[in-house]
Amino acid sequence: MAQKILFVCLGNICRSPAAEGVFRAMAPTVQTDSAGTGGWHVGDPPYGPMQAAAADRGYDLSDLRARQFRAADFERFDLIIGMDADNIANMERLRPVGNDTPLRLFTEYAPEAGATAVPDPYYTRDFDGALQLIEACAAGLRDAL
Repeated sequence: MAQKILFVCLGNICRSPAAEGVFRAMAPTVQTDSAGTGGWHVGDPPYGPMQAAAADRGYDLSDLRARQFRAADFERFDLIIGMDADNIANMERLRPVGNDTPLRLFTEYAPEAGATAVPDPYYTRDFDGALQLIEACAAGLRDAL
């Protein structure tokens, strides 16, 4: 059973911190973290509109800070979850030779949603829609553990 899970998106200010916040509320005994494949926002808190939308649903993201995904994360985590196929591909390029840490799309845990990715609300501006999908995926992941 995965006891250390990393959630990854592009900048680590919307999708992956929201996924971490939602999942830690649903499975508080599992260690979680989040990261971005890009380093533009390192040290920044989650994006304000995402924090507000999450707070409206009862999730506090205020203690999270963006960091960039690194190859060492393959050794630190039991399971790494990407928000879209580009995230997965970018992480796969950093995978150390011989490492077999599972890399999965978050949407694999909510097939009933019919989504192949968690859309980036930084661009779509649909923070509530992203959170609704994140909640479904997080519940599916929790149940899969």
